[in-house]
Amino acid sequence: MPIIAPDENRDSPRVAASSYLNSAPLIWSYTRGSRRRAVELLTDTAPARCADMLARGEVAAALVPVIEYQRLPEVAVVPGVCVGARRAVRSVVLATRRDDLRDVRRVALDESSRTSAALVRIIFREFLGHDVETAPRAADVGAMLAGADAALVIGDPAMTFPRAGLFVHDLATLWREHTGRGFVFAMWMAHESALEAVRAADFAGARDEGLAQVGEIVADYERRLRLPREELRDYLTENVCFELDDDLRAGLELYFALAHKHGLVERVRPLRSFE
Repeated sequence: MPIIAPDENRDSPRVAASSYLNSAPLIWSYTRGSRRRAVELLTDTAPARCADMLARGEVAAALVPVIEYQRLPEVAVVPGVCVGARRAVRSVVLATRRDDLRDVRRVALDESSRTSAALVRIIFREFLGHDVETAPRAADVGAMLAGADAALVIGDPAMTFPRAGLFVHDLATLWREHTGRGFVFAMWMAHESALEAVRAADFAGARDEGLAQVGEIVADYERRLRLPREELRDYLTENVCFELDDDLRAGLELYFALAHKHGLVERVRPLRSFE
């Protein structure tokens, strides 16, 4: 997909991110904290749409599904900041009516996902030894399972759908079991022509300020998601990782290699960050 350079005449860069709980610590500084005037932030958008907005030049930077790094030319990643998981992530899951994933032949994919949609194909082809039919669907587990053996759900919907009668398989856990690595789902990415404007946004500093406000974030999402406060706190502090360490980077590089092996990306571009 060709990428269009963003408008460089704005006073502050326009950036996009989803409003899922897993992105909240990364954007709190821009919505309520000390960086409220540092960027023009667009939220309430699906992760996949963030990638499209970046490609069309509607934003200078976006929190983007990592698979899109291999599909969007002339973008760089913000160093050290990510949405990942070392073990269970809880918000990226396959819901099935069958305990054994080897029995799954059709998977309905949450249409807001791209990284996880590619991960599903890798898990079945590389680790379970068979391919599956896939189709994008809205994130309604009941409707998804009406026509498929499994449903991929991501983000807040993955944490709140009814579990009765279902088996729920955590994709980060499956990845860890088969590779011994953590997994990266999303990173901030920016068009190369906008790097100077985006650098001033200080995404790492915004992350640190957001993580210092986990209590406020949890209180907000407790009302939105109607989940126990301690469960939400554990999710942000134990399940999701917001800093790209060596383990997560190794997992990311392996993911890119396997995506290329299975024809999900045309080539593997080395990870380029801007300092």
